[in-house]
Amino acid sequence: MTGNREPLMQMLSRAIHYSVSDGVPYRSGCVALVVGTILNLINQGDAILGATSLNWIKIILTYFVPYAVSTYGAVSYRLSRPQT
Repeated sequence: MTGNREPLMQMLSRAIHYSVSDGVPYRSGCVALVVGTILNLINQGDAILGATSLNWIKIILTYFVPYAVSTYGAVSYRLSRPQT
């Protein structure tokens, strides 16, 4: 290790802590609810209206991906800031 790089396990521990604290799950959930709903209406509108069958895997993933992206953004921002 060179410079001020922290050990991998310490960084992972901080990332996990940040992903479940300070309102990150709530904010990520709100983002996932709004974005996921819009994407599901676009991608599966015909199935939602009854024209075809619903693909539940796609519905779950359509909500999970915005949640994961929002959480990643919040955690990466917190990791880039100096520790207090």
